Amino acid sequence: MHGEFKLDSRLEADTLQVGDLPLSRVLLMNDRRYRWVILVPRRAGVTEWMDLDEADGIALWRESIQLGRALRDLYGGRKLNIGALGNLVPQLHLHHVVREQDDPAWPGPVWGHSPAVPYATGEAAAVLRELRSALL
Repeated sequence: MHGEFKLDSRLEADTLQVGDLPLSRVLLMNDRRYRWVILVPRRAGVTEWMDLDEADGIALWRESIQLGRALRDLYGGRKLNIGALGNLVPQLHLHHVVREQDDPAWPGPVWGHSPAVPYATGEAAAVLRELRSALL
């Protein structure tokens, strides 16, 4: 767990940067079908929640709650799915996905369901503004 934080290349390729909370980088998954936001603790070499020290573990929990509340306030949704899988991207990251009964993957998981549908430029900018206003 030494060295400088570097975002995993797959996360970098699949997301748009919202900004930084005190601990975590906030990323918007570039898939317009879902409001899907990811928290990545800015700590080098961390692959599991228990790799964080106690203070960072608590900070991540608080940031996850903050993000969940912001997503609920902004987008509502039938359910908020939160998950930390790490099978393809070992760097610790927490997915927060607003789910609706009519979304393409409902009621199953969004992971691996189908190829992403990227945001159009203007649409992405609007969602990023909403998220930044609510979180940062």
